[in-house]
Amino acid sequence: MGSHVAEKIKESAISVVPVMLIVVLLNFALSLYQGGPAAMLALSGAPLSYSLLTQFIIGGALLILGLGIFLIGADLGMVPFGHMVGSALTKKINLPLILGASFAIGFAITIAEPDVQVLANQVVGAAPSINRGMLLFMIAAGVGFFLIVAMLRVVMRLPLKWLLIGFYLLVFIVCSHIDPAFVGIAFDSGGATTGPVTVPFIMAMGIGVASAVKTREGDDNNFGFVGLASIGPIAAVALMGLLFSARVGGEMADSAAGEGLSVLGVFINTVPHVVVEIFLALAPLLVIFFIFNFFLLHLPKEQMRRMMFGMAYAFIGLVMFMTGVSGGFIPAGQALGMALGGMGQGWILLPVGLLLGAVVVCAEPAVWVLTDQVEEVSGGSIRRSIMLAALSISIALAVGLGMFRVITGLSIWYALIPGYALALGLTFFTPPLFTAIAFDSGGVASGPMSTTFVLSLTLGASMATGGNPATDAFGIVAMIAMAPLITIQVLGLIYKYLENKALRAEQSRGRQCG
Repeated sequence: MGSHVAEKIKESAISVVPVMLIVVLLNFALSLYQGGPAAMLALSGAPLSYSLLTQFIIGGALLILGLGIFLIGADLGMVPFGHMVGSALTKKINLPLILGASFAIGFAITIAEPDVQVLANQVVGAAPSINRGMLLFMIAAGVGFFLIVAMLRVVMRLPLKWLLIGFYLLVFIVCSHIDPAFVGIAFDSGGATTGPVTVPFIMAMGIGVASAVKTREGDDNNFGFVGLASIGPIAAVALMGLLFSARVGGEMADSAAGEGLSVLGVFINTVPHVVVEIFLALAPLLVIFFIFNFFLLHLPKEQMRRMMFGMAYAFIGLVMFMTGVSGGFIPAGQALGMALGGMGQGWILLPVGLLLGAVVVCAEPAVWVLTDQVEEVSGGSIRRSIMLAALSISIALAVGLGMFRVITGLSIWYALIPGYALALGLTFFTPPLFTAIAFDSGGVASGPMSTTFVLSLTLGASMATGGNPATDAFGIVAMIAMAPLITIQVLGLIYKYLENKALRAEQSRGRQCG
């Protein structure tokens, strides 16, 4: 167990430390730029004072420990539960039970997702007129509904390509009739939903379903669950904007809520609220677990005890994670963004965005989960290193594009329409397995570092440049989620070309030998 804990802590450190190093170096560089070496040592003119920098470092330590402890909990409780539920549901010849259970699980697992909690806080900070509870409900309901769609796709052998095209077209039609500020929030919701809680669970559930159904499509059915689940929050939040016609925008709420408190006081002040929030988030998942075990799984006591330990680890980890985010990462991200945006040289945001984007994707734990499962299911033909390199390049460009939007105020439609048109068009030429992997990759690429730090930095930069954070900053997570849809499918086309080339060469040798 000790080695397992150390491994998970190391995994989460790899996720967080690169971003922390970039922030610390940027902070010293800006201080040096403002006033020379003496100012750099005193952090004079730096966006992060000693106290805020200390908050950021403590927050990063809490993120590392919290994410590591949570991942242990996920391995002990959530992932096995996902496998067993997916397999058990498809063995029951009861479609209403399968669909109802899929909705309940999707709803509960989404409420427990830390990325969704963070995004909801960011949205309310930038647009106080949006009700946080309603936003969380709509996002969770969207995931629940689209888990039903994912189940139907496997059970009824529906082609993933046409489901993606049909639902994305519907989403774009609805989004064209809502307030522009809701568009970025809606697409960011789709990216934030698939984080460290939902990805392991949904992918485990999908593999369990696919292995039980044993359709002729083979490995294609192991993937696509996350990609379909990502559409649900976009559609649900867009529907929320259509039904409630709530206009959003204006000044961003002050993130320095802990001003006047000591560094430790900021975190101590945050803990009670976070504990209540995480308890309410995990309670529905725990209730569903007991219901499923009583009626469907009938697990032995030892396995039940192991899963309860997993849930306890998940609770402790999420409390630490959210405390670190609220007390350290979000205030530091907004302060750094405001400093960069307020320099009068907006172009500086572009290289910062490119650097953060390249680092963030390799730092997302869900990306490592996905690439591991892809390498395993594909028998090693799709190597992790190639996927990581392709994702890193595409997401660097995506974050750079998001920063360009902050500088220029460019409408998000100029990115979303051509991006999704290309991604959906590629589904007609790319091998189905790569299409499923691509749309799963889009969801997992936008995880904790995107919603906690990159989005908060973008919000701060937008406010400093005089833009509207609700329209100019939201959408950065959507850019990150969209890039892999194109990149992985292009990678699929390259693999297809190389395979065909090898096959032709083999046939040619066969004819020569004949």
